[in-house]
Amino acid sequence: MIIIPAIDIRSGSVVRLTKGDYEQMEVYSADPLSVALDFQARGATHLHMVDLDGAKDGTLANFEVIAKTAGTASLFTEVGGGIRDIARLEKYLSAGVDRAILGTAAVNDSVFLEEAVKKFGDKVAVGVDAKDGYVAISGWLETTAEPGYDFCARMRDLGVKTVIYTDISRDGMLQGPNLEIYGQLSGITGLDIVASGGVSCAADVAALRQTGIAAAIIGKALYKGLLTIEEALAAAGEGI
Repeated sequence: MIIIPAIDIRSGSVVRLTKGDYEQMEVYSADPLSVALDFQARGATHLHMVDLDGAKDGTLANFEVIAKTAGTASLFTEVGGGIRDIARLEKYLSAGVDRAILGTAAVNDSVFLEEAVKKFGDKVAVGVDAKDGYVAISGWLETTAEPGYDFCARMRDLGVKTVIYTDISRDGMLQGPNLEIYGQLSGITGLDIVASGGVSCAADVAALRQTGIAAAIIGKALYKGLLTIEEALAAAGEGI
């Protein structure tokens, strides 16, 4: 299982939200690149970046800092937040981003999603943010009527290869991931599931590995010092 440390950006700084609430935000660093390079030095091979401003209002407020980080660090970098048209998708991929994550756009604009997958293949992933089991959009501010599992299966049928699934109730809470849903999602043949939300310790990582998912994103546990990259990699068996 691959470990993917997370860098969420708002107004150019590295922050973490609790349950996706923009009013519950902690700032950890004003220099995302230095954070990414530290992850890299500790053995990380991947990086997950989210433009929280973009996710909320659809702007490219943090594009420059994201492009600088992706272009400088030697990490497989995936980016999400506000990518809602082909031009923006191409801009990120041209800037050195390895994989672009579609969230709200994947829910609201099936034509765009299908065009993106057809044109860029596995360079496009879909972020599924679930609140009480249902897909949430617009920076987690709105909840749809579609169950997260059903949405993931539908994405697979459309040709999507990777889904990042976030259980908002666990995000930033450090209370453990939703192992039940990840066990269910891992059964969707032909779809790589990346878990996001709730990891607090090496035991959580090991438990996620047992569900059969492809990767796990870790955020607040790293910033709070509850888990190191080295410990996470060991628990995930990365490289084995």
